[in-house]
Amino acid sequence: MGERVGIVGIGLMGSALSGNLLEAGFEVQGFDVDGRRLDEFAERGGVPVDSPAAAARGVRWLVTSLPTSEIVREAVLGPKGAAEGAERGLIFCDATTSRPEDSARLGAELAGRGIRFLDTAVSGTSAMAWKKDLIIIAGGKAEDFEACKPYFAAVSRAAYHMGPAGSGALTKLIINLVLNGNRLVLAEGLVLGEKAGMDLKKLLAVLQDGACYSKTMLDKGPKMVEGDYSPEGRLSPKDYRLMLEQGQRYNSPMLATNVLHQVIQAASQMGLAGQDSVAFIEVLRAMAGLPRRA
Repeated sequence: MGERVGIVGIGLMGSALSGNLLEAGFEVQGFDVDGRRLDEFAERGGVPVDSPAAAARGVRWLVTSLPTSEIVREAVLGPKGAAEGAERGLIFCDATTSRPEDSARLGAELAGRGIRFLDTAVSGTSAMAWKKDLIIIAGGKAEDFEACKPYFAAVSRAAYHMGPAGSGALTKLIINLVLNGNRLVLAEGLVLGEKAGMDLKKLLAVLQDGACYSKTMLDKGPKMVEGDYSPEGRLSPKDYRLMLEQGQRYNSPMLATNVLHQVIQAASQMGLAGQDSVAFIEVLRAMAGLPRRA
């Protein structure tokens, strides 16, 4: 049996990360509050445990993939939290899309307990994660980044060290800012084409082959055209609020992000929260008078 890794949070992304670790020969022990996810994890060969503390016990690396940085903090420092089970020298890799300041603060607190910390945000959908078509953007000490390279190699195609703790989380927000701005413009173009009576599959093929091409057109364009919102990453206003916070923090303009935030809020009010992240195209379709598909 290979080296042991712990994971807390076995949702869409955590399932893919743990699955790739198992395939790479690691022994993976994991915890999730959802018993069904633990059952699926066990079927893939994982070892379910009953708490974050148990997930951290006896491992070199601990990965968290959770909804928010507040939940990460509770999972690590709360009752039966990972810090209770961690040995000195454990490297804690947080793959959550977190508030950068929260990552920096948690890293400083864990350092006082002898626990090493990296905010190791991932860029890519859960479908891409299963194919290891992810990049990792990490913040923390350079030597800890180097020590995590076997873990990174098991779950991603590339990893980048961006600076001190919090840098990975900030980079992830900037990636999402650019990515989702691209998706908004793609959605706008597709809705215009549909209103004009164009064949959307042909239009998407032209966009994918034209000067405006982007990778997200391959990943998400077909979902927009077909109205397939099975989640590969869930629609939620949370990430956009974090982006806007950073704009305020650094006094930087966030024009496109403000517009997209409003669209995502409208999509949530339409009952699309929990659907795939590009389900927001239904807001634009509704504004255009087109029938709802979800």
